[in-house]
Amino acid sequence: MKVVYKITYPNGKIYIGKDLTDSINYFGSANNDLIERDFTREEKRDFTIRKEILCESEIATDKEVNKKEIEYIRLYESNNPNIGYNRLPKFKEK
Repeated sequence: MKVVYKITYPNGKIYIGKDLTDSINYFGSANNDLIERDFTREEKRDFTIRKEILCESEIATDKEVNKKEIEYIRLYESNNPNIGYNRLPKFKEK
């Protein structure tokens, strides 16, 4: 199963990613430094994130999943630094 997921951090910011193996233990490859800046040492001691599957497919190609991931990044604007931790595609102010 291939999935596109949304991670929500305690501060409300999000990260959209894909997993081509549907591993329950995979939480993406968001930039650690970006996330770390948003939390104090104390906040990092008890830290809960939420992972939601936005779409899944047993038949989609990797290319189709990549395209769907970009669609969701744009839909949720998770590439907007005020909203999320995705940095690609580059966010363009409207």
